[in-house]
Amino acid sequence: MPMPDKAREVPRLAVEDLFGAPLRAGASISPDGSTIAYLAPWRERLNVWVESVDSDGEARCVTADHDRSVLRYHWSDDPRWLLYEQDGAGDENWHVFRVDLDDPDAEAVDLTPFPGARAVGFEMSVTRPGKATLHLNHRNPVEFDLYELDIATGELTMLAQNPGQVGGLLHTRDGDLYAHGLTADGDIELSRWDPGTGQLRPVITFDGSDYPLDIQPFQLTPDGTGAWIGSNRNSERTRVVRLDLATGEESEVDSHPLYDLDPRSAVFPTLPSPLILDRGTGELIGVRYLGERQVIRPLDPRFAAVLENLEKLSDGDLLALSSDTSGQRWIVSFNHDRDPGVTYFYDHTTRQSRMLFRPYPDLDPDVLAPMTPVTIPARDGLRLPSYLTLPVGVEPTRLPLVLLVHGGPWHRDGWGFDPSAQFLANRGYAVLQVNFRGSTGYGKAFLKAGIGELAGKMHDDLIDAVDWAVKQDYADPDRVAIFGGSYGGYATLVGVAFTPHVFAAAIDFCGPSNLVTYLRTAPEFVKPYLVNNWYLYAGNPDDPEQEADLWARSPLSRVDDIRTPLMVIQGANDPRVVKAESDQIVDALRARGVEVEYMVKEDEGHGFVNPENNIDMYRAVDRFLARHLGGAADPDRSRGDEA
Repeated sequence: MPMPDKAREVPRLAVEDLFGAPLRAGASISPDGSTIAYLAPWRERLNVWVESVDSDGEARCVTADHDRSVLRYHWSDDPRWLLYEQDGAGDENWHVFRVDLDDPDAEAVDLTPFPGARAVGFEMSVTRPGKATLHLNHRNPVEFDLYELDIATGELTMLAQNPGQVGGLLHTRDGDLYAHGLTADGDIELSRWDPGTGQLRPVITFDGSDYPLDIQPFQLTPDGTGAWIGSNRNSERTRVVRLDLATGEESEVDSHPLYDLDPRSAVFPTLPSPLILDRGTGELIGVRYLGERQVIRPLDPRFAAVLENLEKLSDGDLLALSSDTSGQRWIVSFNHDRDPGVTYFYDHTTRQSRMLFRPYPDLDPDVLAPMTPVTIPARDGLRLPSYLTLPVGVEPTRLPLVLLVHGGPWHRDGWGFDPSAQFLANRGYAVLQVNFRGSTGYGKAFLKAGIGELAGKMHDDLIDAVDWAVKQDYADPDRVAIFGGSYGGYATLVGVAFTPHVFAAAIDFCGPSNLVTYLRTAPEFVKPYLVNNWYLYAGNPDDPEQEADLWARSPLSRVDDIRTPLMVIQGANDPRVVKAESDQIVDALRARGVEVEYMVKEDEGHGFVNPENNIDMYRAVDRFLARHLGGAADPDRSRGDEA
């Protein structure tokens, strides 16, 4: 249980301190160990910079995107070439660009120059130097074909044309092709594919209901005869197994008795995979598991020695790590609730290390609030793993509370730096983050307890968490707000539509207001794969009975019951939760005279990327919560884009 912090004066953090661009972030080392790449601002956008590991030469910005921050980049095996991914104003139509580090004046080259198409599943393999594989849908928007990219020349070679209703294609180093897709019953089937005859020979079938976001991870072994996958077959926990591609046989590689594999990269690919691979050989050397905190299990004695020294550098959880191909030189960053992203260089030959940077050097860890794991009992006895962040320097009694709800819902909150939680705690709010039933990473039974429970027991879990905080005397029951994005935005709207008496304020960030229209406007290439997530957990709008149930679980169906002051925030280019989802509930509430603030950003999609938009959003959040929970917001500097 969190201990009260001693009363003391705590500096008030500016919104820019938490939501402005980091000084540096996302560092990694080149394969030859000579160069560090990282993200840093250029013309108010994050771009990729490089500098020497050993010399004091000047850092050089090597990308030049002034429209939208770059968040994902990749070293190739040839240190001349660096690649990055970028979409257009949040539309998620990702393209792959190449930068020539030997020619500072050369412009970045779009290697996937197909308007309206998206490149997904970009991957390089140690067994195919100079090559990468990716999926592209420029031939047919609903079908992704498998291509091999020659990084130096930019040549794209189609390895396999999608035969239809195939979610992904695999190509081994020996040229064998495998397809995975859904059966008519929603099970996940991996098949050997002969493109000459068009025949698919099933290798193995997985119960689709066990994998709402498909099988994650799924990583080919370097020899091409198997794949390391996250499997929960005949198990409550998700562990690493080696899948033999010829026979379909699973053999366990590693497991944890209490924890699942860290599931978060399935939703946020900028987070590290649970599988840690050797940069030089591609072999599996470590596995990440996640309970209240992260646990890394080394599978290789050499990496175990490296890991032992890396973990001495910080009391946080290891976040990103990269090494040269020899495994001697490493760049590592740490996830920490009060010291976000601190990044080090470590040389295993000399056992020497040095701190490279702190992304937010002006943030004092003593000013930030500890995030404490707590377990909350639901009304039916289910135990809900949660995190509580209490303001620093304030007696933690009868505080205004913000219930911060994660998205997905097939995702989970974890320990570490959360700028939203820190911002709210700095303003004097207690912050509670609940892993309600249906969240991932807590075993199969906990996951499946969410089936059919949208606006039902999944919402009851949130209300039970508020009641717990009140009974523990952390929260003032008359000053509780709910705030969430994506599914968390839907949960916010459910909160004010189904239990309006609980909340004094609510903030919905790109949340669906009508489950029927939300599912009908999903991207066409996504719809075939909704069977094990939205259709299973909520319903299929093509079935009249299920359509009626979806409507009954939609906040818009109870719009007349909403009386809580509401803020709605939306990206105009959101391809997942389209702007109409926010428009319709805002219009309905305004027609009734209910107070609702509406912020739309024209250059954003599902979540905001560019710093000025996040700053505008949280300034508005600051004012809104101060007005309705009794806090004191910073002086108004900008009204943002309110509709």
